[in-house]
Amino acid sequence: MCNKPCAGGVTIDSAVTSRYKGRSILYTGPRSKEMSITLLAPLCALLYMAATGLQLLHLSQSRKQINRSVLLLGLAALTLHAVIVWKTAFPGTGVDLGFFKIAALLFLVINLACITSLTRRPLQNLLLALFPLSALAVLVSTFAPDTAPILSHLSSGMILHISSSILAYAVLTLAAIQAAVLALQDHQLKHRQTRGIIQILPPLQLMEGMLFELLWIGVALLSIAIVSGVVFVDDFFAQSLVHKTVLSIVAWVLFATLLWGHYKLGWRSKTAVRFTLAGFVMLMLAFFGSKLVLELILHRT
Repeated sequence: MCNKPCAGGVTIDSAVTSRYKGRSILYTGPRSKEMSITLLAPLCALLYMAATGLQLLHLSQSRKQINRSVLLLGLAALTLHAVIVWKTAFPGTGVDLGFFKIAALLFLVINLACITSLTRRPLQNLLLALFPLSALAVLVSTFAPDTAPILSHLSSGMILHISSSILAYAVLTLAAIQAAVLALQDHQLKHRQTRGIIQILPPLQLMEGMLFELLWIGVALLSIAIVSGVVFVDDFFAQSLVHKTVLSIVAWVLFATLLWGHYKLGWRSKTAVRFTLAGFVMLMLAFFGSKLVLELILHRT
């Protein structure tokens, strides 16, 4: 069943435990947390919450531009977040893609995408949702027990599949949050409410444009993830993976249908919001739902 023990751990035969081509699993037992990481995680969470509080303050003052202090606090938190992810999800022996570690990695990528986009699009209000969730993800990934063994010797095809999946989820998460904000803005406009958050939001047409930009990028990345999964993942439609595969394809169909309807039929506003949120729910169930059941309930990798 297993190969001979090697220095630092046991390499488990990929033919028995792995569904991925070109992948082996190195299990070293429970891993101890570095003292520096246990100190950095609370500091990172505090910086995220401080940036959130400051952005809320500016929101209450109806300021449309992101404040430099918010940006500096966010970048400081993001730097610590990156260090924590590097130390916990990428140990020297391989990659840890357990439930909690992947959540921290995803929020790191989402935040990077959002902050990078601030140079050309006013997405700063999305930080009010992202920063508190990122603080929680960092703390849980640092102090929660490990839920999956370390993956080692990943092939280039598997790296493409994993990275495109993470990027697709990150971009489509931004699209889902943007859709929720767009729904709130559309509701307030239809009820002629001119006070509150609507005062600091960009025009509705620009908000819709930003949503569809995110959707086009997210669907392209999701397409790469699905195709690379078919090519490089063994038994992509096996019983243990079929729910994840089917839900991902359903999400892709929903997003693609929305983009087609927007291009051909002019779908906007409520229709765009419904399709976006429905597709994101399918994607979230495919990604986190399957990992939650397999790793935390069934204790399978």
